[in-house]
Parts: sequence; structure tokens; C-alpha cells
Amino acid sequence: MQYLNLVKMSAQQGIDKEEWKKKIMEALTQVYDPEIPVDIVNLGLIYELKISDEGDVYIRLGLTAPGCPVVDDLIYTVEQVIKETVPAKSVEVDIDLETPWTPLKMTPEGRQKFKQIYGYDIVEMWVQTYGLPEDQQDQKA
Repeated sequence: MQYLNLVKMSAQQGIDKEEWKKKIMEALTQVYDPEIPVDIVNLGLIYELKISDEGDVYIRLGLTAPGCPVVDDLIYTVEQVIKETVPAKSVEVDIDLETPWTPLKMTPEGRQKFKQIYGYDIVEMWVQTYGLPEDQQDQKA
């Protein structure tokens, strides 16, 4: 009943989309990639997060590996975390298999966590091996 009241209250008062995004992104730092022990936010796996005026949440995620065997678990976990964080009317989790993930998408915090765990800078190694994409040539790794 409290959940329904929150949804009604949100609809009546308007949804603070920025506050919802902040809360969702913060909560998703508790969701970890199954292969790399860094959270999905700091890995750069959140490609898009949209919230409608009605309280519908849409999130587009990337995967570190396209054949990820636990993709269904990841979708379910992300959906549940969002539902527990904000009174969303609906939650849609979309997996983007078209946009490949690279370490260049990691946040500085994610990069540091990776370095602490594995002992090397994955971004530096990536750039040395593959170079920077053309659209990032003027940025430093």
C-alpha cells in the first residue's frame, strides 16, 4: 500500500528525474559484473538511463563480454535494485549488444579499483594494444 501511495504522490507532485537518476546510479554501484569484480556503474556499463514524467524507468546496459552467461541474472538484479530504490511505475532493462564495451568506458574510480585488484592499469594496456579510438585521439588515457 505504501508503494502505491508513493507512486500516486510522485504523479501528483511531479517526479524529480535528476534525484531519481542520482539514487538509481548510487544503488547500482552495489551491482557487480560477474567476471570483473567492479560495479557496473564504475565499469561504464550503464549506457543510458531515462525516466519518464510518469515514472517509467528505462536503462540500457552494455556487457563486458557479449556471450555473458549470466545476463538474465544481471537484468533481474538491475531491475530489482531500481524497484527497491525509487517508486518506478515500470522498469525496462535493455541489453545493448551493438555497442561494444571497452575499458575506456570505465570511470576513474573503476579504473583504480581494477588496478588495485589486478595490479595493472587496464586502460593503459588497452591503449598500448589497440590505440585510442579516433573520437578520443585528443583525450589522454
